[in-house]
Amino acid sequence: MSKTVDQFVDAIIDSGTYQPLDRIYVTNRVLGLVGDDPAVDAKSDDLLDIVDALLETAIKNGKIEDGQSDRDILEAELTDLLTPTPAKVNQKFWNEYEKSPEDATNFFYDLSRKNDYIKTRSIAKNIVFNAPTQYGDLEITINLSKPEKDPKAIAAARNQKSNTYPLSQLAIENEGYRGRLGYPARTNHRVIRLDLGGEPWGFQYSPYAYFSEHAIFLLQEHRPMLINQHTFSNLLEIVRLFPHYFVGSNADLPIVGGSMLAQDHYQGGRHDFPMMKSPVDRKIKLAGFDDVDAGIVKWPMSTIRLSGDTPEPLINAATAIANSWKHYDDESVDVRSYTDGERHHTVTPIAYRRGSKFVLDVVLRDNQTSEKYPDGIFHPHQDVQHIKKENIGLIEVMGRAILPARLKTEMQEVKKYVLGQPNEMKDYHKTWADQLKADNQFTDDNANDIIDQSIGQVFARVLQDAGVFKWDDQGQAAFDKFIAQIG
Repeated sequence: MSKTVDQFVDAIIDSGTYQPLDRIYVTNRVLGLVGDDPAVDAKSDDLLDIVDALLETAIKNGKIEDGQSDRDILEAELTDLLTPTPAKVNQKFWNEYEKSPEDATNFFYDLSRKNDYIKTRSIAKNIVFNAPTQYGDLEITINLSKPEKDPKAIAAARNQKSNTYPLSQLAIENEGYRGRLGYPARTNHRVIRLDLGGEPWGFQYSPYAYFSEHAIFLLQEHRPMLINQHTFSNLLEIVRLFPHYFVGSNADLPIVGGSMLAQDHYQGGRHDFPMMKSPVDRKIKLAGFDDVDAGIVKWPMSTIRLSGDTPEPLINAATAIANSWKHYDDESVDVRSYTDGERHHTVTPIAYRRGSKFVLDVVLRDNQTSEKYPDGIFHPHQDVQHIKKENIGLIEVMGRAILPARLKTEMQEVKKYVLGQPNEMKDYHKTWADQLKADNQFTDDNANDIIDQSIGQVFARVLQDAGVFKWDDQGQAAFDKFIAQIG
């Protein structure tokens, strides 16, 4: 038997999914997938290098075509041999939970990394840096594994019925799905089952994580996203179950919502976002909610922070805020809840813990468009769309930019431009780049840092554009006026 196959079978046996007595059976399973001619040698003893060698073996033996889809499907089938069945994963998770919630998520996260469901090598290629702004350090990421999405396509997909199986990439039926051309392989995918509000939900990790332990909580039933009292209750129940995680929901309307509005789901994980670190600018009183500490957060997007010892008062206060906002109008600051019968107001809620306290941040959202701002009045305006034009979803609301992969190469051309070198800079960067040249003395040593920090300032502007009540006297007076009528 070839060394590569032996190495992989050793890893499968060591993982505990099969026993030493199963060795011949497991070997034949691997050979059935990659072919029984001598295998390509792995370039190292690293498990993923061994899997890569097995993929090359399968191509050499004519088992698969040398295309990304075929490679992904076979890779998931191979690493599935390292992965316990869904029932065993769930049993182990809840057994670990009896020790502590952190032990449970550590087990599941480690499993999802070791079997390459979480694409650690792709994630490691992402560009990540912090940028100081008046709102604190914002987190900038250029995501090299995520295609840039058109907000209009996102809106159209919201009501589009799927006739395929699984119904979407967030459907619970993806667990164990082989994949197909244009649809990701999920053979090695596992979902933890849990109950929220009397309904069956699933908990999984994101394959292309945007932050540490990027988790997704998805409803088993197929129904569109909806923000209501049930949402606030579910979010606070999740942080009761997993106090070391935050969890939040994208808004449930196009333009201000996430990229998958057709399936109710939340996102969470182990990360302290800039918004969560941002202080309360001023305390507020919510009529009828004396048992809730409330304040307006010093943040570019209009955020009300609620905190308390128990979830129930926060649920009730958040529901009152969301219900008031749903029908609130203030023409002086372009706030309109409905036009031509179309609803424009919703919220982006985020729950987390601070010691024994429960915290719920409620971010006000408005998805109006106008002749001047056809992409959205409270959406990145045209002059910053050269950096960010997509919806401002949950993660960006909290201060972590998910910027398109195109910027990696485009910023190198901007650098050449500001240094006066021959370049192929895109025209849509020219106004911004000219301003950079006017404001800075560029050298080879400082150009990258100046450009990075300027991207951070652009992202701060993006968040300001998305903020409903601006941080000026008129905007904050309008915010206070809204607070006064809640309840």
